Amino acid sequence: MNKRRSFTPKFKAQVVLEVLSGAKSTAEACREYELQGQVLNRWKTEFIEQAPTIFEKSSAQSLDQVRLAELERMVGRLTMELEVAKKVSGILNSPANRNGR
Repeated sequence: MNKRRSFTPKFKAQVVLEVLSGAKSTAEACREYELQGQVLNRWKTEFIEQAPTIFEKSSAQSLDQVRLAELERMVGRLTMELEVAKKVSGILNSPANRNGR
C-alpha cells in the first residue's frame, strides 16, 4: 500500500519559488523532487492566491503583540497591588494593633 508523502510549507514554498523565478521549469522540479505536475500546479495556485494575505497577517500579528504586552503589564500591576494588599492586611491584623499598641 502506498503511503502519502507530506511536505513542509517551507519545502513547498521553495519549490514554487524555484519554478516562478524561472530557476527551474515545472517539469524539472517535478523530476528532481519526484512530484506530480498536478501537485506542483496546486501548490503554485495556492501560493499565488495567498500571496496578498502575507502582508496583512503581519499587521494582525503586531496588533496581537500590542494587546499581549498590554495584558502582561496589567497582570504585573495587579500582582504588585495584591502583594501590597497582603502586606497591609498582615500589618492591620497583627496582634500589636489589636491591643492598641
